[in-house]
Amino acid sequence: MTKVALVTGGSRGIGRSICLALAQRGAKVAVNYSSSVEAAQAVAKSIESQGGEAIICQGDVSVPDRVEEMVKQVMEQWGRIDILVNNAGITRDRLLLRMKLEDWQQVIDLNLTGVFLCTSAVSKIMLKQKSGRIINITSVSGIMGNAGQANYSAAKAGVIGFTRSVARELASRGITVNGVAPGFIATDMTATLGEEIMKGVLQAIPLGRLGTVEEVAGLVEFLAFSEAANYITGQIFNIDGGMVMA
Repeated sequence: MTKVALVTGGSRGIGRSICLALAQRGAKVAVNYSSSVEAAQAVAKSIESQGGEAIICQGDVSVPDRVEEMVKQVMEQWGRIDILVNNAGITRDRLLLRMKLEDWQQVIDLNLTGVFLCTSAVSKIMLKQKSGRIINITSVSGIMGNAGQANYSAAKAGVIGFTRSVARELASRGITVNGVAPGFIATDMTATLGEEIMKGVLQAIPLGRLGTVEEVAGLVEFLAFSEAANYITGQIFNIDGGMVMA
């Protein structure tokens, strides 16, 4: 049976790489995006050019009605959802004393409430199927904290607690729920870091380099498809070059 995957924030960066990796494993992929339809279409075309199936789903995952419409679109297209990857997220970095309530609320709404809304909607489908794999993209910032990211770190820490709680609730119905916590990954976001900041970052990483989006996608692919992951749930996997060791 061909699996169906829904990837939020799937039009660029880590999300794009996850979409491509899941498609290469044979999944039909719903690529969620918020604003850039061109980027989402490009991901879908890449999947289709390799013989896969993909659709694009516009929607802000922090808005309940948009989440319901997105899930409905996927169900009307393929009739099931086997894999949910909660990847959509934003940053609004500021030191606490300069952080506005708007900066806080936008990050919490998208990065944490969005995970709740999507998981709530899709888990109802997976419960009926008595199977499913949910992978939440969190961050090492949610584990160790990071100056200037009180909002982002709080949201990502919330995703970790959410992941473990939902894993306990859904395990008896054959649904696994795990988290992936990337460290510094080579993306458009890290490309804007200055030379001095990057030097300090690399010194904090035992492997001495940034991770790649393909490496993160490979871990997600393992959790989504591997039979070896059947007995893994409620876990948070750091993929950070050894930056955080607990």
